[in-house]
Amino acid sequence: METPPVFTPFKFNLSYGASVTVKLLFVGLLTLILLIPAVWIMSLIEERQERAVSVVLEVSEKWGGSQTLVGPILVIPYTVQETRENASGTYTVQRTENAYFLPEKLSVTGEVEPEVLSRGIFDAVVYRANVATKATFKAPDFNALGVSPENVQWTNARFVVGIKDLGGISATPLIASGNTNLETEQIADIYERTDGAHYSAMPGIVSKTGWASASDFQPHVSLTLNFKGSQSLNFVPSGKETKVNLTGAWGNPSFDGKFLPETRKVQENDFAATWSVLHYNRPFPQQWTGTQTVLAGSEFGVNLLVPVDQYQKSTRAAKYAILIILLTFVALFMVEIIRKIRIHPFQYALIGAALIIYYTLLLSISEQLGFNVAYWIATAATVVLVSWYARTFLPDGSNTILFSLMLTIFYAFIFVIILQQDFSLLIGSIGLFLVVAALMYFSRKVSWYKEAEA
Repeated sequence: METPPVFTPFKFNLSYGASVTVKLLFVGLLTLILLIPAVWIMSLIEERQERAVSVVLEVSEKWGGSQTLVGPILVIPYTVQETRENASGTYTVQRTENAYFLPEKLSVTGEVEPEVLSRGIFDAVVYRANVATKATFKAPDFNALGVSPENVQWTNARFVVGIKDLGGISATPLIASGNTNLETEQIADIYERTDGAHYSAMPGIVSKTGWASASDFQPHVSLTLNFKGSQSLNFVPSGKETKVNLTGAWGNPSFDGKFLPETRKVQENDFAATWSVLHYNRPFPQQWTGTQTVLAGSEFGVNLLVPVDQYQKSTRAAKYAILIILLTFVALFMVEIIRKIRIHPFQYALIGAALIIYYTLLLSISEQLGFNVAYWIATAATVVLVSWYARTFLPDGSNTILFSLMLTIFYAFIFVIILQQDFSLLIGSIGLFLVVAALMYFSRKVSWYKEAEA
């Protein structure tokens, strides 16, 4: 009688090479999965940055927005006669047009007094500005514009000055023509921008000259303005020769616009800059008629930057999250292979979670203390946590110390890349080359396909 077969459970044994391959696949899959929360971190940073921008705009609306100054411009109306026809015959219609004249020489001297206003944890840069302008005009040449001198309305001649945000004016503007002080009023008929058959106008101030005829023309005009603004102050080169001298008690200015300063001096707590622009450099003429000339597109000036943009740096740091995770997992994997220990996939996952939470820690602390301090606080906390946890499965203390040192080097490497923005590609390429070289060196004696010992 035959003996019935005895059932024995199937025992699945992976070879050493197969188990290494499976672990590599798992580490790669886990790295890809951790990209999902990394993207969430990027969205969180963008959300906080948008919140900061909205607070700055809210403060600016109440204090005074970014300011742009135009002029002074001499505006002289003239009469135009047109002959029209209808069923009853021909008739004459009169209408009024404006002729615009820019100064031959324009000199602007300004002083900016910035300060930082806080709304919760967010800061907004605002300023008070004192601007003195001197302009020299030449006698208007109406013949060059095709206007008959007898049609000129000298009694309605006026000087206009464009100011982007009139709500920021803190004292009555002073305009003088020659030795005569002129009264000022609010107006919005300059700085036209064509849009089909319509145009909009930049707000500003106007002063009637009080001239009765061409013989009353005064070539010299002076203007004093005291106003408030936020973030930036810009000027339009209205003169045939425009010179602007600007100083301010701010150590982080950015000189923006169409033209850069000819000279600049930036110190820790203040700056000074000088611009010189000719009419050849701008896209509008020295004199014109009608409303089709646009004075936009040639502004220049200064932007008062907040010293530390923690959101921009946090965004750059988060972009390197996948690199930190990958390098950390590779370091653990090499320890696992060289030291012949086993690290459970759950332990990889917990370390990956700690590396992701690092970025929320960095963002929240940077809003309170600034990016640089927050970076090292978050780094120290993460390195200590991960090292403490790694001590539970690494064979001895020397391995834990080595792993902690490697993790610190990884974060220091990213920090250098963030600070050295102009050389980030060069530094990053050299650093990754050295990492690959180190991996080749330490793995040179690993026998990847040997069979596991019984």
